[in-house]
Amino acid sequence: MRYLNILFDLDGTLVDSVPDITATVNATLTELDQTTFALEQVKQWIGKGSDHLLRTALTEALGHAPDEALFNQAKAAYLRHYPQFNGQHSTVYDGVFEGLSAFKAMGCTLGVVTNKEVDFAIPLLNQLSLASYFDLIVGGDSTDYKKPHPEPLRFAAQQLHATPAHCLFIGDSANDVQAAQAANMTVLVLPYGYNHGIDVQTLNASGIVSSIADAARWAMNASR
Repeated sequence: MRYLNILFDLDGTLVDSVPDITATVNATLTELDQTTFALEQVKQWIGKGSDHLLRTALTEALGHAPDEALFNQAKAAYLRHYPQFNGQHSTVYDGVFEGLSAFKAMGCTLGVVTNKEVDFAIPLLNQLSLASYFDLIVGGDSTDYKKPHPEPLRFAAQQLHATPAHCLFIGDSANDVQAAQAANMTVLVLPYGYNHGIDVQTLNASGIVSSIADAARWAMNASR
């Protein structure tokens, strides 16, 4: 088996969490007496971690970048509100359970590498009956950097005692592709996630797959 270790992004790859993230952003903005935003707009801001998400939302609401005092107030509110909404309306994408089971049947070790805070990622995975598939969960606060920096993926490989060449990373955005390539990992992208409105066909990924189940078939064929 060429790919012994399979790493996954979370939001937009395994789980459609936009409704919960949007609810949290809007609860935060409401608390700060700011305008709220529609789901489709918030979706374009997801993928680079909660700090980037909040700075973008505040900039859109204010018409200019927030000062640090307001940002810190927003971050505290966001972290306080998120547990209330986490997993409430999130759904697992079609093909995820099938694909994860197929990877496990191949003898692969599985991990999640997400920019979401690990204390939010783990409850979400538990609530959606996904946690048992994974041997490792790396969050946006597990290292000093977030994707697109390669450090979270390098850290995941180290924790799994894996070489990057034997790791396959599956995500949905340019951040994922950039991080994986910088970490010297093969990367597949899915077309249904959160790539800031940019067609994944423009990304220089190793392949585009329609689902996690399709990714498992791709990996099996690549190993022959």
